[in-house]
Amino acid sequence: MDSPKYDHYSSYSTPEYLHAVLNNLPIYITCYLIYRMNHQSLRGAVLLIILLVGFYTYRRFASDHQIVSPWQREHPPAILTASVDPPWGGENLLPNIYDPDAADAQLVCPGYIASAVMQSDTKLSATLELAGPACNLYGNDVDRLHLRVEYQSADRLSVEILPTYIGPSNASYYILSPDLIMKPQAEEDVEKTAPKNDLAFGWGNEPSFWFSVTRKSTGDVLFSTEGRKIVYADQFIEFSSPLPEDYNLYGLGEVMHGLRLSSNFTRTTWNVDVGDPLDRNLYGTHPFYLETRYYKPNDNSGKSEYVPFGDVKEELIDKYSSRSHGVYLRNGHGQEVLLRPNGITWRILGGTIDLYFFAGPSPAEVTKAYQSGAIGLPALQQYYTFGYHQCRWGYRNWDELDEVIDAFEKFDIPVETIWSDIDYMMQYRDFTNDENNYGIANGQKFLKKLHAGGRHYVPIIDAAIYIPNANNDSDAYETFSRGKKVDAFLKNSDGSLYIGKVWPGYTVFPDWLSPGSNNWWVNEIESFHSRIPFDGIWIDMNEASSFCVGSCGTDQLSQNPLIHTQRGPDHIVYEYPEGFEVTNATEAASASARNAAIRASKISELPAMTTSSYYRTTPTPGTRNINHPPYVMDNVYGDLAAHAISPNATHHDGSVEYDRHNLFGHQILLATYNGLLKVSPKTRPFIIGRSTFAGSGRVAGHWGGDNQSKWLYMKLSIPQALSFALFGIPMFGVDACGFDGHTSSELCARWMQLAAFMPFMRNHNMIGAISQEPYRWASVAEAARNALQIRYKLLPYMYTLFHDAHTTGALVMRALAWEFPNDPRLAATDTTFLLGPALLVAPVLSPGATSVTFQLPRAIWYDWYSHRRALPTPSGLVTAHAPLSHIPLYLRGGHILATQESRLTTREARNTPWSIVVALDDAGTASGSLYLDDGASIAPPETLRVTLTAFRAPADNSTQAKGSGSGSGAKAKGRLSVSLAGSYPADTKVNALAQVKVLGVGAAQAISEVWFRGERVEPRQWSVHGELHGDAFISIDLLGGVKGEKRGAWDGEWVLEWW
Repeated sequence: MDSPKYDHYSSYSTPEYLHAVLNNLPIYITCYLIYRMNHQSLRGAVLLIILLVGFYTYRRFASDHQIVSPWQREHPPAILTASVDPPWGGENLLPNIYDPDAADAQLVCPGYIASAVMQSDTKLSATLELAGPACNLYGNDVDRLHLRVEYQSADRLSVEILPTYIGPSNASYYILSPDLIMKPQAEEDVEKTAPKNDLAFGWGNEPSFWFSVTRKSTGDVLFSTEGRKIVYADQFIEFSSPLPEDYNLYGLGEVMHGLRLSSNFTRTTWNVDVGDPLDRNLYGTHPFYLETRYYKPNDNSGKSEYVPFGDVKEELIDKYSSRSHGVYLRNGHGQEVLLRPNGITWRILGGTIDLYFFAGPSPAEVTKAYQSGAIGLPALQQYYTFGYHQCRWGYRNWDELDEVIDAFEKFDIPVETIWSDIDYMMQYRDFTNDENNYGIANGQKFLKKLHAGGRHYVPIIDAAIYIPNANNDSDAYETFSRGKKVDAFLKNSDGSLYIGKVWPGYTVFPDWLSPGSNNWWVNEIESFHSRIPFDGIWIDMNEASSFCVGSCGTDQLSQNPLIHTQRGPDHIVYEYPEGFEVTNATEAASASARNAAIRASKISELPAMTTSSYYRTTPTPGTRNINHPPYVMDNVYGDLAAHAISPNATHHDGSVEYDRHNLFGHQILLATYNGLLKVSPKTRPFIIGRSTFAGSGRVAGHWGGDNQSKWLYMKLSIPQALSFALFGIPMFGVDACGFDGHTSSELCARWMQLAAFMPFMRNHNMIGAISQEPYRWASVAEAARNALQIRYKLLPYMYTLFHDAHTTGALVMRALAWEFPNDPRLAATDTTFLLGPALLVAPVLSPGATSVTFQLPRAIWYDWYSHRRALPTPSGLVTAHAPLSHIPLYLRGGHILATQESRLTTREARNTPWSIVVALDDAGTASGSLYLDDGASIAPPETLRVTLTAFRAPADNSTQAKGSGSGSGAKAKGRLSVSLAGSYPADTKVNALAQVKVLGVGAAQAISEVWFRGERVEPRQWSVHGELHGDAFISIDLLGGVKGEKRGAWDGEWVLEWW
């Protein structure tokens, strides 16, 4: 087996090298010319000295006076202009990756040497000591480390490096407690399973300590630090591994990016409240990646040969194979992952190197092992949560919510849940209601009607808690008072409350490490529910966000500033929808002129910008600079305290936010889960949160945050969703039609179609933008109605997928590359996707398009609407007709789906007859399953698993019926069988089987009879279609029963045969 070839590399990427060379090119050329002209004279030497001194002076002047290079101008740090103070506060910082004066740790740090190595069948340990004098480059070097390696299962290997000396004073610098984030442990039978593990750990001490992980069966090097030093300081850790040429890497969230990560890309993880910028750090941290490597046979050696992504050949498509593996870094500190053309470098602001490797070799095996063994399996959501959700920042009162629900019914569009943004709160304070617009009495009346109609209500709750003015009795706020009483909030280092600023004004923040915080939060949820009986909770701003830097509210409570969000000129969106200038040129020109005037007036009101130097720090022996660590990450806001809780905020146990920041969002989700369990101990909590961490999917779902009403953001929602499937958070969706800005009818129609096939489907937009409920436009109403009818029919399938995810770690949404891992053409495909294994969704993602062309994986596919087989080109391309009201959808051969009818609510839909669609593959077989329970209970009292299998006998070899009761003695041309495990009487005795369709029965077979449950089906109840096209399907109507006998679809096992 030929392993990929690697080149060891420095920490600078090719563009950075190019920048350095170009930046110094004039001096190189000048020196050379002087040398050529004067190389034998004293004058030449003097000129050289003068020139070099001048050049040095220029470089220092450039550094001190913000003269930026072409590279810096084209790739500016964060999103600020290099020469001005950041508008969101904090120091003006230059990220290390853009700093030409930044030292390379690989050149100045010594690395480590391993000794005292001890090894058993499943474990290895060693001591690592500095191989030379400490460099102390971006922190205080740790002189002695401990290495622990463990084979934990048949497919998981752990490599952990941490300081030898850890005590109470520095434990939080390094240790991520299992009480906070799940830590994988060796399985009980690891002594038996470890020998089956295909991963091998290797190490060496030349030129310094390195380690590697290889695949034993092939010799592939999956990860190796050989040739690179491990750097380990109290505020800076660095380690690297080469990657093969043109690699295929997925994950490392959260980020707005294509599915296949770029090879010249820096991924920062520092959770922030930011409106979905491209390629920057966002709300959550998920330090896990899946890598897939493709291979082709080498005719000369007989071994397989690695194939770079760009070298895929169409004529070899049948010969490719692949192997995948996964890597998880269990670390909660701020991180940078540098993806470069020939490798990956991790840089971390603290913690430990706590790595877990997953052998695969298929993508499905990797993700199942990651979720089941490392972070926990995702929650099984309640059935109703898969219905359609409607929200709006700007709904004014209960009456408007009621009008929205009525409008959905009027236009015959399903709606399951209505949501409230912060509009419902009293002055934006958690667990309160604005009595003028969202009074409790009127709310209870509204919710009684809503619940009677089978619908649900979810309000928003923010992470920050208003702190009232103690000198103003009318400003009292009981939620704060109760929290303060149990010491539930973050502090400053002097023990005073840390006071930031969010929507209500000055706020405090729950300290989830305080013993009293969780119970306080749980009780607040329970008390709120006793007044407003909501059905789930939407957690927002939980990065956590603060609108000022530091404890800005200290000694300022008498000036408590409410952040105004009501309707008004400051919140009107003046920009026209994307594409409006194409279809409405005259109106667009007028709107642009008005918008320019408004922008000019607003700019004139802004304070004058001031220039400043970049702020830099250097390590101080024995201490950490937690507000401004010496290594500057490429944080979207620059300063770590900008739009966030300051790193020096102090927790109850003495640890600081610097070490806990990325965990805040995860911890509030856990506390909220416990709160909903207190409200209803037997019901699965429903939570959608914005900030997440590895493992958050065990308790919550996630939405994509504050996206924009643009076609690009709709397109990027697919890789977003697929990435969160990897991260174990399948309950994912984005704000359909876009949150920020005005949508258009075409964009909204296409987005509603796409969102209908994502697990969490919600339409939500910002205050000041136009309303975008789907009934606002006739075209959008039609597109949404059509897509939602399919979604509601597929609810049993989607619910079954979630049960599989909850029990095995199987993915709900799937990238084509993960489901068809041996087709390298699909490695970067993220404009189409699979819902489970059976359905391929091909949305329209560009304006004005009425068709979509895409790669169809090598399988049998049936058009969802016509039931005809798709006929791709020899290269696998298909062009599907897609008028505005239509989204292309394909059913994969070999699969069986059980569906129900669409209704306006999931409760109604669950009480409709069943239908079965059988899609036979090339071999004439198909299978499927269905999971049923009450849709809400944590431990359902009764469950049913339905297994469906079908086959079509070859035309010349029909199969003798066995036990069908037909009595004809003939041979069946095909059979559909149903077997049952468990019991669920609520459905099995009630909902009849209405229809069975079998696709791909073949054109040559003359079907003369159909038998069901041992009885002959009347000819008027079935028909064969499409014989002339060579892809015939049979449709059987069973709603009236057979011979007048009506039974529940799953009331006993049965067989259906066609002859």
